Amino acid sequence: MSRTYRVGMVGVGLMGHGIALSLLRAGHDLCFLDHPGNQPVDDLLGTGAVRKLTAREVAEASEVVILCVTGTPQVESVLFDAGGVLDGLRPGTVIVDCSTAIPRSTEATAERVAAVGGRFMDAAMTRTPKEAAEGRLNLIVGASDELFRDVRPLLESFSEHITHGGPVGSGHKLKLLHNYVSLGFTAVLSEATAAARKAGIADDVFLEVLGNGGGGGVVLERLRPFIVAEDPSGFRFSLANTLKDVGYYNAMATDVGASHHVAEIIEALYREVNDQGHGERLVPELIQLLEAR
Repeated sequence: MSRTYRVGMVGVGLMGHGIALSLLRAGHDLCFLDHPGNQPVDDLLGTGAVRKLTAREVAEASEVVILCVTGTPQVESVLFDAGGVLDGLRPGTVIVDCSTAIPRSTEATAERVAAVGGRFMDAAMTRTPKEAAEGRLNLIVGASDELFRDVRPLLESFSEHITHGGPVGSGHKLKLLHNYVSLGFTAVLSEATAAARKAGIADDVFLEVLGNGGGGGVVLERLRPFIVAEDPSGFRFSLANTLKDVGYYNAMATDVGASHHVAEIIEALYREVNDQGHGERLVPELIQLLEAR
């Protein structure tokens, strides 16, 4: 990396906190928006990060602003509300949206940022908070070739694999495709696990057969600790966020005219468990919820 940046972050939650640690470790100057949703930040402050009270102040202090918030409503709010990022944006400032968002909103957001002299890219993340803290995220980027080339050295501060998916919006489109496949497999495997138990199949035998056959893969390994020992830490993603992401996928599929009948059924399952009050539970716990039916 040839230079350091003045970076501002909005969203220092499970993923954002790890990104912040990685940026500081790489020598960048960091400020972040004070927010109740942040993880504890004493370690960031002790390493030189500065707390800001408004998103406008974050933008005023930064060459690059990284957004790591929940989804489309939060992105739009932090950028466009009074006292938001756009109120303090300097010409040439880059906004990197690492959130998961609806692509049509991403494309419209990029136009609004460009209209006030800023530059915008979506850089959707995969992997977990552990990899975020280690600087080993996977990023899927939507940006012009020029902007991607300019910002890639900064992205490498907190990522291991970077895929340039195409123009603005491509990162979020690919992230939704990825998450639909991952969370769709999760729904299938959770339902199958609950059915196996009701059918009297031992968990270890079930895992052996799937692992040695077509059911093996990343999702099974993330669910394995919960199946074996009711440990949900292998997949630290809430059922509320699961519903959001599958819903965003269905919105994108509708926008582009793609078939999504299976995705609608999966969304209905996740909506049902959220409506029952389980939104804060982690994804592997879906197995337990289905088994209890």
